[in-house]
Amino acid sequence: MVGIVAFGAMNVSTAQDLAAPKDVAAAPGDAEKTASGLMSKILKAGTGKEKPSAADTVTVHYSGWETNGKMFDSSVKRGQPASFPLDRVIKGWTEGLQLMVVGEKRRFWIPAGLAYGETPSRPGGPSGMLCFDVELLGIKKAPKMPDVPANVDAAPADALKTESGLASKVLKKGTGVEMPKATDKVTVHYSGWDKTGNMFDSSVMRGEPTSFPLNGVIKGWTEGLQLMVVGEKRRFWIPAELAYGEAPQRPGAPSGMLTFDVELLDFKPAPQMPKLPKDFAAAPANAVESEGGIKSVVLKAGEGAQAKAEDVIVVNYTGWDKNGDVFDTSTQQGEAVPIPLAKMSPELSKALQLMKVGETRQLWVPAKAILGDTPQEGAPEGPFCYQFEFVKVLEK
Repeated sequence: MVGIVAFGAMNVSTAQDLAAPKDVAAAPGDAEKTASGLMSKILKAGTGKEKPSAADTVTVHYSGWETNGKMFDSSVKRGQPASFPLDRVIKGWTEGLQLMVVGEKRRFWIPAGLAYGETPSRPGGPSGMLCFDVELLGIKKAPKMPDVPANVDAAPADALKTESGLASKVLKKGTGVEMPKATDKVTVHYSGWDKTGNMFDSSVMRGEPTSFPLNGVIKGWTEGLQLMVVGEKRRFWIPAELAYGEAPQRPGAPSGMLTFDVELLDFKPAPQMPKLPKDFAAAPANAVESEGGIKSVVLKAGEGAQAKAEDVIVVNYTGWDKNGDVFDTSTQQGEAVPIPLAKMSPELSKALQLMKVGETRQLWVPAKAILGDTPQEGAPEGPFCYQFEFVKVLEK
């Protein structure tokens, strides 16, 4: 249900639609009905014994119709099953799939209140009661929820404390010898709780470690991870002033003191930042001028194709402001990043369409092409100088 149910992006092929069930408009009298109003009927018995929980990830084949018989989404038609966490889809799916076992095929009649409503906000989306045929192919159990620390509201007396107020305690000794620097990129598993014991984030629950530059996170993390070695697991009590504050400006950010359990899996030195070009302040005479006054010079020729306006290009880049300070770069991520040309300013998009895959180009860009007519407060000052390395066009 990656298309319509999970993320609202239907991706149905041009193959012929599957015929709607004869009972698409209303559930038959022998259909099962839950307290919520969800109705279903088993079309094929399953071979499994366990049923998924709301936190599990399921793999399914499905097709969905409106009550008028119009098919609006189908993994069967695409020829590829869909996988998704069961708690990230419409309510009718979250509830209904928990009734099934692997191998089972079931027809659901999902009331509007458990789907997208009578008037969905997404243009062209299905509305009203929906009918789905769903076959459950597999279940991936969610990781076990980490226990809430007993002392989540305050650091214990034996915790190590730094001058900044950061407190920590080693939960598992590491195998490494060196500690990361603030400029290094770390890979960790972690879980975080606020002072009430509410878990607000966890890579453990997502089942995938996370990597980031250590100087790009909250102060408590930047300081705390530099105390650790690879393989070590440590609990941190981070005061509000080293986290998001008592009244965070970022919507949804946790407030007050935070507790984190962090395991350091790996770290590596951050990539070297590109040197400031000597001619960053003004383009040389041989620069090519394109739309909007952008000028550019090829630093390294490419041999691949040029991108189109609708493409997503993968690039390495760094941008300097009028004072020669880096204000935007992909370098710290340690890998090339995708950029949709359609979401850039028309002038910059046109300039990047001059490039060929494998090419590195330096651009001198007027402030308006980046910031528009009314720059936000605190925006960097232009004109700007950029270096772009065009790695590839992202496949659609």
